Amino acid sequence: MAKKERPRPEKLSVYLYIPNIVGYMRVLLNCVAFAVCFSNKTLFSLLYFFSFCCDAVDGWCARRFNQVSTFGAVLDMVTDRVSTACLLVILSQVYRPSLVFLSLLALDIASHWLQMYSTFLAGKSSHKDVKDSTSWLFRLYYGNRIFMCYCCVSCEVLYIILLLIAKNQTENLLNVVVATLTQISPLSFLLALTLFGWSMKQTINIIQMKTAADVCVLYDIEKQQKP
Repeated sequence: MAKKERPRPEKLSVYLYIPNIVGYMRVLLNCVAFAVCFSNKTLFSLLYFFSFCCDAVDGWCARRFNQVSTFGAVLDMVTDRVSTACLLVILSQVYRPSLVFLSLLALDIASHWLQMYSTFLAGKSSHKDVKDSTSWLFRLYYGNRIFMCYCCVSCEVLYIILLLIAKNQTENLLNVVVATLTQISPLSFLLALTLFGWSMKQTINIIQMKTAADVCVLYDIEKQQKP
């Protein structure tokens, strides 16, 4: 007796997965947030950070309701990268030298794009599968949710703090950071805490970009060696 094939979900149903609907809400929240980023920094910060926190919610929903999808994973990453990129562009208009934030933007996008592409070349199902990496820090980042959460939250909170404490659009980045750190206050403690997590995240981005580039190069070498 032939086995009955499992019914394939319709295309529309994937778009309407609960985690994907959460993803659409994140996009909408970010659109509203950036629309008021200069006129109301407090509202921007609340909306932006809430959208960022929803990143964990859509992941939980995907696992809870068995609605993991490639589209959802791509939507999640694109939303993360675009929202962070937009915030970095805004900071580049507020602080000098602006090249600092534009360089961070380039590193963030390049490292994650290369990681996703190398994942497909290696035939892996997830870009978080880095068990074969030689870097202990890279393995720790993707293997320990708490450490990953700390690094990611530190980056976003640091960028939000920098936007909130900027008094005009010609601030010197180093002067503002040093002045805030030397105040010895809850804000200075939070800034120091996020700076450390931010530095870890940027180090991991560099490792990720180099590791992913190596995978692409090895793929080319193996392809050339095939008869």
